Amino acid sequence: MVAVIKTGHSVRSIFNYNEKKVKTGEAHCIGEGNYPMDVSRMAPAMKLGRLLHQNALNGNVKRGSVHISLNFHPSENYPSEKLMEIARTYMEKIGFGDQPYLVYQHHDAGHPHIHLVSIKVREDGSRIDMQKIGKNQSEKARKEIEKDFGLVRAEEAKKEVFSSLKPVPAAKAQYGKMESKKAMAAVLHSVISSYKYTSLAELNAVLQLYNIKADRGSENSRVFASGGLLYRIVDKSGKPNGVPIKASDFSMRPTLAFLERKFTLNNTERAFEKKRIRSAVDSAFFGKDQTLDRLVSLLEKEGISTVLRKSNAGLLYGLTYVDHATRCVFNGSALGRNYSAKAVLERCSAAGGQELFRTAGEVLENSTVFSEKHSPESMMQGISAKGLEELIRSEWQMDYVSGKFKGRRKKRNRKGRSDLN
Repeated sequence: MVAVIKTGHSVRSIFNYNEKKVKTGEAHCIGEGNYPMDVSRMAPAMKLGRLLHQNALNGNVKRGSVHISLNFHPSENYPSEKLMEIARTYMEKIGFGDQPYLVYQHHDAGHPHIHLVSIKVREDGSRIDMQKIGKNQSEKARKEIEKDFGLVRAEEAKKEVFSSLKPVPAAKAQYGKMESKKAMAAVLHSVISSYKYTSLAELNAVLQLYNIKADRGSENSRVFASGGLLYRIVDKSGKPNGVPIKASDFSMRPTLAFLERKFTLNNTERAFEKKRIRSAVDSAFFGKDQTLDRLVSLLEKEGISTVLRKSNAGLLYGLTYVDHATRCVFNGSALGRNYSAKAVLERCSAAGGQELFRTAGEVLENSTVFSEKHSPESMMQGISAKGLEELIRSEWQMDYVSGKFKGRRKKRNRKGRSDLN
Protein backbone atom coordinates (compact mmCIF):
# COMPACT_ATOMS: atom_id res chain seq x y z
CA MET A 1 0.00 0.00 0.00
CA VAL A 2 1.18 3.52 -0.77
CA ALA A 3 -0.29 6.52 1.10
CA VAL A 4 -0.20 10.06 -0.34
CA ILE A 5 -1.14 12.98 1.92
CA LYS A 6 -2.01 16.47 0.69
CA THR A 7 -3.22 19.53 2.54
CA GLY A 8 -4.87 22.60 1.07
CA HIS A 9 -6.73 25.83 1.68
CA SER A 10 -10.14 24.74 0.42
CA VAL A 11 -12.21 21.88 1.83
CA ARG A 12 -14.86 22.65 -0.76
CA SER A 13 -12.52 22.11 -3.71
CA ILE A 14 -11.36 18.62 -2.67
CA PHE A 15 -14.95 17.67 -1.82
CA ASN A 16 -16.18 18.89 -5.22
CA TYR A 17 -13.33 17.08 -6.97
CA ASN A 18 -14.41 13.73 -5.52
CA GLU A 19 -18.13 14.40 -6.00
CA LYS A 20 -17.57 15.26 -9.67
CA LYS A 21 -15.82 11.93 -10.06
CA VAL A 22 -18.94 10.32 -8.62
CA LYS A 23 -21.17 12.14 -11.11
CA THR A 24 -19.06 10.99 -14.06
CA GLY A 25 -19.08 7.40 -12.82
CA GLU A 26 -15.35 7.38 -12.03
CA ALA A 27 -15.83 7.05 -8.26
CA HIS A 28 -18.27 6.03 -5.52
CA CYS A 29 -18.63 7.42 -2.00
CA ILE A 30 -18.43 4.18 -0.01
CA GLY A 31 -18.53 5.42 3.56
CA GLU A 32 -17.92 8.02 6.23
CA GLY A 33 -16.44 8.50 9.67
CA ASN A 34 -17.94 10.47 12.57
CA TYR A 35 -21.04 11.64 10.71
CA PRO A 36 -24.54 11.52 12.31
CA MET A 37 -25.88 9.11 9.67
CA ASP A 38 -24.90 6.74 6.88
CA VAL A 39 -23.45 8.44 3.81
CA SER A 40 -26.14 6.91 1.57
CA ARG A 41 -28.78 8.95 3.42
CA MET A 42 -26.96 12.29 3.16
CA ALA A 43 -27.22 14.90 0.42
CA PRO A 44 -23.94 16.44 -0.82
CA ALA A 45 -24.70 19.67 1.09
CA MET A 46 -24.91 17.75 4.38
CA LYS A 47 -21.66 15.88 3.71
CA LEU A 48 -19.80 19.10 2.95
CA GLY A 49 -21.51 21.12 5.67
CA ARG A 50 -20.22 18.84 8.44
CA LEU A 51 -16.64 19.45 7.33
CA LEU A 52 -17.03 23.21 6.80
CA HIS A 53 -18.75 23.77 10.15
CA GLN A 54 -16.04 22.07 12.21
CA ASN A 55 -13.21 23.60 10.17
CA ALA A 56 -14.63 27.07 10.90
CA LEU A 57 -14.05 26.57 14.63
CA ASN A 58 -10.45 27.69 14.19
CA GLY A 59 -9.99 30.63 11.80
CA ASN A 60 -6.22 30.59 12.28
CA VAL A 61 -5.86 27.33 10.35
CA LYS A 62 -5.26 28.42 6.76
CA ARG A 63 -4.53 25.02 5.21
CA GLY A 64 -7.35 23.11 6.85
CA SER A 65 -8.27 20.54 4.20
CA VAL A 66 -6.77 17.05 4.22
CA HIS A 67 -6.84 14.83 1.12
CA ILE A 68 -5.36 11.34 1.40
CA SER A 69 -5.15 8.56 -1.18
CA LEU A 70 -4.43 4.94 -0.26
CA ASN A 71 -3.12 3.03 -3.29
CA PHE A 72 -3.13 -0.75 -3.57
CA HIS A 73 -1.43 -3.35 -5.75
CA PRO A 74 -3.35 -4.19 -8.99
CA SER A 75 -4.14 -7.65 -7.62
CA GLU A 76 -5.90 -6.21 -4.55
CA ASN A 77 -9.44 -5.68 -5.76
CA TYR A 78 -11.10 -5.63 -2.35
CA PRO A 79 -14.84 -5.08 -1.69
CA SER A 80 -15.92 -1.73 -0.28
CA GLU A 81 -16.40 -3.25 3.19
CA LYS A 82 -12.74 -4.20 3.48
CA LEU A 83 -11.64 -0.86 2.02
CA MET A 84 -13.67 0.90 4.72
CA GLU A 85 -12.00 -1.22 7.41
CA ILE A 86 -8.59 -0.23 6.05
CA ALA A 87 -9.63 3.44 5.87
CA ARG A 88 -10.90 3.49 9.48
CA THR A 89 -7.78 1.75 10.76
CA TYR A 90 -5.49 4.10 8.87
CA MET A 91 -7.28 7.24 10.10
CA GLU A 92 -7.15 5.96 13.67
CA LYS A 93 -3.45 5.22 13.50
CA ILE A 94 -2.48 8.65 12.09
CA GLY A 95 -4.53 10.53 14.71
CA PHE A 96 -7.65 11.28 12.65
CA GLY A 97 -9.91 8.63 14.20
CA ASP A 98 -12.21 11.24 15.79
CA GLN A 99 -12.29 13.55 12.77
CA PRO A 100 -15.18 13.65 10.30
CA TYR A 101 -14.12 12.13 6.97
CA LEU A 102 -15.53 10.76 3.73
CA VAL A 103 -14.20 7.78 1.79
CA TYR A 104 -14.36 7.56 -2.03
CA GLN A 105 -13.40 4.54 -4.11
CA HIS A 106 -11.98 5.70 -7.46
CA HIS A 107 -12.00 3.74 -10.71
CA ASP A 108 -9.93 6.12 -12.87
CA ALA A 109 -6.49 4.49 -12.72
CA GLY A 110 -4.78 1.18 -13.42
CA HIS A 111 -4.65 0.23 -9.74
CA PRO A 112 -7.29 0.13 -6.95
CA HIS A 113 -7.25 3.17 -4.67
CA ILE A 114 -9.43 5.18 -2.29
CA HIS A 115 -9.51 8.87 -1.39
CA LEU A 116 -10.19 10.20 2.10
CA VAL A 117 -11.44 13.76 2.62
CA SER A 118 -11.07 15.30 6.08
CA ILE A 119 -10.02 18.41 8.04
CA LYS A 120 -7.30 19.47 10.49
CA VAL A 121 -9.52 21.18 13.08
CA ARG A 122 -10.73 19.08 16.01
CA GLU A 123 -14.21 19.29 17.54
CA ASP A 124 -12.85 21.51 20.36
CA GLY A 125 -11.30 23.93 17.84
CA SER A 126 -7.70 22.81 18.30
CA ARG A 127 -5.49 22.03 15.33
CA ILE A 128 -3.97 18.65 14.45
CA ASP A 129 -0.22 18.97 13.92
CA MET A 130 0.64 17.32 10.59
CA GLN A 131 4.35 18.11 10.61
CA LYS A 132 6.17 15.04 9.24
CA ILE A 133 2.97 12.98 9.49
CA GLY A 134 3.87 11.17 6.26
CA LYS A 135 7.30 10.09 7.47
CA ASN A 136 6.21 9.21 10.98
CA GLN A 137 2.56 8.29 11.69
CA SER A 138 1.58 7.40 8.11
CA GLU A 139 4.61 5.24 7.40
CA LYS A 140 4.16 3.33 10.64
CA ALA A 141 0.43 2.89 9.97
CA ARG A 142 1.12 1.66 6.44
CA LYS A 143 3.45 -1.09 7.59
CA GLU A 144 1.11 -2.22 10.35
CA ILE A 145 -1.92 -2.28 8.02
CA GLU A 146 -0.02 -4.23 5.36
CA LYS A 147 0.77 -6.87 7.97
CA ASP A 148 -2.67 -6.94 9.66
CA PHE A 149 -4.69 -7.02 6.43
CA GLY A 150 -2.26 -9.12 4.38
CA LEU A 151 -1.63 -6.39 1.79
CA VAL A 152 1.18 -6.29 -0.77
CA ARG A 153 4.05 -4.39 0.85
CA ALA A 154 5.06 -1.09 -0.71
CA GLU A 155 8.67 -2.27 -0.85
CA GLU A 156 7.62 -5.17 -3.06
CA ALA A 157 5.57 -2.84 -5.22
CA LYS A 158 8.69 -0.72 -5.79
CA LYS A 159 10.54 -3.73 -7.10
CA GLU A 160 7.75 -4.47 -9.56
CA VAL A 161 7.48 -0.78 -10.51
CA PHE A 162 4.06 0.08 -9.16
CA SER A 163 1.18 -0.20 -11.59
CA SER A 164 0.59 3.54 -11.73
CA LEU A 165 4.10 4.02 -13.11
CA LYS A 166 3.61 1.79 -16.14
CA PRO A 167 2.99 3.33 -19.56
CA VAL A 168 -0.32 3.04 -21.35
CA PRO A 169 -0.61 -0.59 -22.53
CA ALA A 170 -2.23 0.30 -25.85
CA ALA A 171 -0.57 -0.70 -29.14
CA LYS A 172 0.26 2.00 -31.67
CA ALA A 173 -2.52 2.56 -34.19
CA GLN A 174 -1.14 2.30 -37.73
CA TYR A 175 -3.48 3.03 -40.61
CA GLY A 176 -3.92 0.06 -42.94
CA LYS A 177 -2.31 -2.43 -40.53
CA MET A 178 -5.22 -3.00 -38.14
CA GLU A 179 -8.87 -2.10 -37.80
CA SER A 180 -8.70 1.67 -37.39
CA LYS A 181 -11.63 2.28 -35.05
CA LYS A 182 -10.76 -0.64 -32.76
CA ALA A 183 -7.12 0.41 -32.51
CA MET A 184 -8.04 4.03 -31.86
CA ALA A 185 -10.62 3.08 -29.21
CA ALA A 186 -8.02 1.11 -27.25
CA VAL A 187 -5.62 4.05 -27.21
CA LEU A 188 -8.29 6.64 -26.41
CA HIS A 189 -9.67 4.62 -23.51
CA SER A 190 -6.22 4.21 -21.97
CA VAL A 191 -4.93 7.74 -22.50
CA ILE A 192 -8.06 9.77 -21.80
CA SER A 193 -8.84 7.97 -18.54
CA SER A 194 -5.25 7.71 -17.26
CA TYR A 195 -3.39 10.93 -18.16
CA LYS A 196 -3.94 14.36 -16.62
CA TYR A 197 -4.15 17.11 -19.26
CA THR A 198 -5.91 20.49 -19.21
CA SER A 199 -6.21 21.32 -22.91
CA LEU A 200 -6.67 19.65 -26.28
CA ALA A 201 -3.04 20.45 -27.12
CA GLU A 202 -1.81 18.65 -24.01
CA LEU A 203 -4.01 15.64 -24.74
CA ASN A 204 -2.67 15.51 -28.29
CA ALA A 205 0.88 15.53 -26.94
CA VAL A 206 0.14 12.07 -25.51
CA LEU A 207 -2.10 10.81 -28.31
CA GLN A 208 0.48 11.52 -31.00
CA LEU A 209 2.82 9.10 -29.24
CA TYR A 210 0.31 6.52 -30.45
CA ASN A 211 -0.22 8.07 -33.90
CA ILE A 212 -3.59 9.62 -33.05
CA LYS A 213 -4.80 13.22 -33.03
CA ALA A 214 -7.95 14.88 -31.67
CA ASP A 215 -8.98 17.46 -34.26
CA ARG A 216 -11.60 20.22 -34.07
CA GLY A 217 -11.14 21.08 -37.73
CA SER A 218 -10.50 24.55 -39.14
CA GLU A 219 -12.26 27.54 -37.58
CA ASN A 220 -14.46 27.85 -40.66
CA SER A 221 -15.45 24.19 -40.68
CA ARG A 222 -18.88 22.84 -39.73
CA VAL A 223 -17.27 20.53 -37.15
CA PHE A 224 -15.64 23.46 -35.34
CA ALA A 225 -18.76 25.62 -35.46
CA SER A 226 -20.93 22.86 -33.94
CA GLY A 227 -18.44 22.06 -31.16
CA GLY A 228 -17.65 18.69 -32.69
CA LEU A 229 -14.47 16.63 -32.44
CA LEU A 230 -12.81 14.15 -34.78
CA TYR A 231 -10.10 11.60 -34.10
CA ARG A 232 -7.57 10.84 -36.81
CA ILE A 233 -4.72 8.42 -37.33
CA VAL A 234 -1.55 10.34 -38.21
CA ASP A 235 1.88 9.31 -39.45
CA LYS A 236 5.20 10.08 -37.78
CA SER A 237 5.25 13.60 -39.21
CA GLY A 238 1.73 14.30 -37.95
CA LYS A 239 0.08 14.05 -41.38
CA PRO A 240 -3.46 12.53 -41.28
CA ASN A 241 -4.05 9.08 -42.74
CA GLY A 242 -7.45 7.74 -43.81
CA VAL A 243 -10.93 8.81 -42.78
CA PRO A 244 -11.48 10.56 -39.41
CA ILE A 245 -13.94 9.14 -36.87
CA LYS A 246 -16.39 11.28 -34.90
CA ALA A 247 -15.94 11.30 -31.12
CA SER A 248 -19.58 10.33 -30.64
CA ASP A 249 -19.01 7.11 -32.62
CA PHE A 250 -16.78 5.65 -29.88
CA SER A 251 -18.45 3.81 -27.01
CA MET A 252 -16.80 6.00 -24.35
CA ARG A 253 -17.92 9.14 -26.27
CA PRO A 254 -14.77 11.29 -25.81
CA THR A 255 -16.51 14.40 -27.14
CA LEU A 256 -15.27 17.97 -26.71
CA ALA A 257 -17.84 18.59 -23.95
CA PHE A 258 -16.63 15.45 -22.13
CA LEU A 259 -12.98 16.51 -22.45
CA GLU A 260 -13.70 20.03 -21.19
CA ARG A 261 -15.08 18.53 -17.98
CA LYS A 262 -11.91 16.41 -17.72
CA PHE A 263 -9.77 19.54 -18.18
CA THR A 264 -11.27 21.07 -15.04
CA LEU A 265 -10.94 17.91 -12.96
CA ASN A 266 -7.40 17.24 -14.16
CA ASN A 267 -6.27 20.76 -13.33
CA THR A 268 -7.06 20.07 -9.66
CA GLU A 269 -5.59 16.56 -9.62
CA ARG A 270 -2.24 17.41 -11.21
CA ALA A 271 -1.64 20.55 -9.12
CA PHE A 272 1.12 18.91 -7.04
CA GLU A 273 2.83 17.03 -9.87
CA LYS A 274 5.08 19.77 -11.27
CA LYS A 275 8.08 19.20 -9.04
CA ARG A 276 9.26 15.95 -10.66
CA ILE A 277 9.59 17.44 -14.16
CA ARG A 278 11.20 20.62 -12.87
CA SER A 279 13.72 18.61 -10.88
CA ALA A 280 14.53 16.40 -13.88
CA VAL A 281 15.14 19.41 -16.15
CA ASP A 282 17.19 21.31 -13.54
CA SER A 283 19.23 18.20 -12.78
CA ALA A 284 20.03 17.78 -16.48
CA PHE A 285 21.46 21.32 -16.62
CA PHE A 286 23.20 21.29 -13.24
CA GLY A 287 26.97 21.71 -13.53
CA LYS A 288 27.28 20.62 -17.16
CA ASP A 289 27.02 21.87 -20.73
CA GLN A 290 23.83 20.73 -22.36
CA THR A 291 22.23 20.45 -25.79
CA LEU A 292 18.57 19.95 -26.55
CA ASP A 293 19.24 16.45 -27.87
CA ARG A 294 21.02 15.44 -24.67
CA LEU A 295 18.30 17.03 -22.55
CA VAL A 296 15.64 15.03 -24.39
CA SER A 297 17.66 11.86 -23.91
CA LEU A 298 18.13 12.45 -20.18
CA LEU A 299 14.44 13.15 -19.66
CA GLU A 300 13.59 9.94 -21.53
CA LYS A 301 15.54 7.98 -18.93
CA GLU A 302 13.26 9.48 -16.28
CA GLY A 303 10.13 8.50 -18.22
CA ILE A 304 9.40 11.99 -19.55
CA SER A 305 8.64 12.57 -23.25
CA THR A 306 9.56 15.96 -24.67
CA VAL A 307 7.04 17.03 -27.31
CA LEU A 308 8.32 19.83 -29.54
CA ARG A 309 6.06 22.16 -31.52
CA LYS A 310 7.11 24.25 -34.52
CA SER A 311 5.64 26.96 -36.70
CA ASN A 312 4.97 26.64 -40.43
CA ALA A 313 8.35 28.28 -40.97
CA GLY A 314 10.01 25.46 -39.05
CA LEU A 315 10.85 27.46 -35.92
CA LEU A 316 10.56 25.81 -32.51
CA TYR A 317 8.01 27.73 -30.45
CA GLY A 318 6.53 25.30 -27.93
CA LEU A 319 7.49 22.51 -25.56
CA THR A 320 5.22 20.03 -23.78
CA TYR A 321 6.36 17.52 -21.17
CA VAL A 322 4.57 14.16 -20.91
CA ASP A 323 5.44 12.42 -17.65
CA HIS A 324 4.57 8.74 -18.08
CA ALA A 325 5.28 8.07 -14.40
CA THR A 326 2.79 10.49 -12.85
CA ARG A 327 0.78 10.49 -16.11
CA CYS A 328 0.64 14.28 -16.09
CA VAL A 329 1.06 16.54 -19.12
CA PHE A 330 2.36 20.12 -18.81
CA ASN A 331 3.04 22.82 -21.34
CA GLY A 332 6.51 24.18 -20.56
CA SER A 333 5.27 27.63 -19.56
CA ALA A 334 2.84 26.06 -17.06
CA LEU A 335 5.85 24.79 -15.08
CA GLY A 336 7.41 28.26 -14.95
CA ARG A 337 9.27 30.55 -17.32
CA ASN A 338 12.47 28.55 -16.85
CA TYR A 339 10.92 25.50 -18.56
CA SER A 340 9.36 27.01 -21.68
CA ALA A 341 10.77 26.28 -25.14
CA LYS A 342 12.47 29.68 -25.32
CA ALA A 343 14.02 29.40 -21.87
CA VAL A 344 15.22 25.83 -22.44
CA LEU A 345 16.89 26.81 -25.71
CA GLU A 346 18.51 29.80 -23.98
CA ARG A 347 19.78 27.53 -21.20
CA CYS A 348 21.22 25.17 -23.81
CA SER A 349 22.91 28.11 -25.56
CA ALA A 350 24.25 29.51 -22.31
CA ALA A 351 25.66 26.08 -21.46
CA GLY A 352 27.50 25.92 -24.77
CA GLY A 353 24.91 23.99 -26.76
CA GLN A 354 24.40 24.66 -30.45
CA GLU A 355 20.71 23.74 -30.68
CA LEU A 356 19.63 27.32 -31.33
CA PHE A 357 21.34 27.11 -34.70
CA ARG A 358 19.54 23.95 -35.79
CA THR A 359 16.15 23.85 -37.47
CA ALA A 360 13.10 22.70 -35.56
CA GLY A 361 12.67 19.97 -38.16
CA GLU A 362 16.08 18.50 -37.38
CA VAL A 363 15.36 18.60 -33.67
CA LEU A 364 11.99 16.94 -34.13
CA GLU A 365 13.55 14.16 -36.16
CA ASN A 366 15.70 13.19 -33.19
CA SER A 367 13.12 13.77 -30.44
CA THR A 368 11.24 11.11 -28.49
CA VAL A 369 7.91 12.06 -30.02
CA PHE A 370 8.14 10.17 -33.30
CA SER A 371 10.89 7.66 -32.54
CA GLU A 372 10.13 3.94 -32.35
CA LYS A 373 13.15 3.17 -30.18
CA HIS A 374 12.02 5.75 -27.59
CA SER A 375 8.50 4.46 -26.95
CA PRO A 376 6.82 5.14 -23.57
CA GLU A 377 7.39 1.48 -22.71
CA SER A 378 11.15 1.69 -23.20
CA MET A 379 11.38 5.00 -21.39
CA MET A 380 9.61 3.65 -18.32
CA GLN A 381 12.17 0.87 -18.06
CA GLY A 382 14.84 3.52 -17.64
CA ILE A 383 13.33 5.39 -14.69
CA SER A 384 16.04 5.72 -12.08
CA ALA A 385 15.68 4.44 -8.54
CA LYS A 386 15.90 8.03 -7.37
CA GLY A 387 13.03 9.03 -9.66
CA LEU A 388 10.92 6.11 -8.47
CA GLU A 389 11.54 6.96 -4.83
CA GLU A 390 10.50 10.55 -5.57
CA LEU A 391 7.21 9.35 -7.03
CA ILE A 392 5.95 7.08 -4.30
CA ARG A 393 7.11 8.88 -1.22
CA SER A 394 4.37 9.03 1.38
CA GLU A 395 3.93 12.77 1.78
CA TRP A 396 3.79 15.59 -0.76
CA GLN A 397 5.93 18.67 -0.18
CA MET A 398 5.32 22.24 -1.26
CA ASP A 399 6.77 23.24 -4.65
CA TYR A 400 10.20 24.86 -4.23
CA VAL A 401 10.63 28.27 -5.82
CA SER A 402 14.12 29.63 -6.21
CA GLY A 403 14.76 32.90 -4.39
CA LYS A 404 15.53 34.73 -7.61
CA PHE A 405 12.00 34.07 -8.87
CA LYS A 406 10.26 35.26 -5.71
CA GLY A 407 8.80 38.73 -5.74
CA ARG A 408 10.81 41.34 -3.91
CA ARG A 409 9.19 42.91 -0.89
CA LYS A 410 8.69 46.62 -1.39
CA LYS A 411 10.14 48.86 1.30
CA ARG A 412 7.55 50.92 3.12
CA ASN A 413 8.12 54.64 3.23
CA ARG A 414 7.69 55.62 6.85
CA LYS A 415 6.55 59.16 7.12
CA GLY A 416 8.81 61.34 9.18
CA ARG A 417 11.54 58.67 9.42
CA SER A 418 14.29 61.24 8.85
CA ASP A 419 13.00 63.33 11.74
CA LEU A 420 13.67 60.46 14.14
CA ASN A 421 17.38 60.20 13.29
